[in-house]
Amino acid sequence: MARQPAKTLWYDRPRYVFLEFCVEDSIDVKVDIQDYWVIFSCKNVDGVEFYNKIDFYARVNSKDSQNKRSGRSITCFMRKWKEKVAWPRLTKENIKPAWLFVDFDNWRDWEGDEEVEKVMVEEYAELLQKVTHKDPPPTMDDLDDDDI
Repeated sequence: MARQPAKTLWYDRPRYVFLEFCVEDSIDVKVDIQDYWVIFSCKNVDGVEFYNKIDFYARVNSKDSQNKRSGRSITCFMRKWKEKVAWPRLTKENIKPAWLFVDFDNWRDWEGDEEVEKVMVEEYAELLQKVTHKDPPPTMDDLDDDDI
């Protein structure tokens, strides 16, 4: 079976560039973030292979970049090498691949918005930690058969 690119959303912030690879129930996820590119690959539960290689518009700090997997997607937040410089596009080439989309739900004009962005990144990281670390379900030993 041939591999295909995953639908990818992106948006820009003063310190970070965010990517979301939209693959539900992904397995065998591999994300390799380097200073000038990212390679993403995985499979879904149907065995379809996804592969994306993105050459960035500008340099990122790969050592201060992360990715998180959820049931619906894999999100990457990559720290910009030159902060507070807007990226007019994600890719090095001025050609938009058919699978790449601007995440308009998260896109906004961020000039003078550094503190808000920092808080949002911290809240997002905390939320992702909560999602990945679930407590065991309650035992429900205290219920009587009459309560059912």
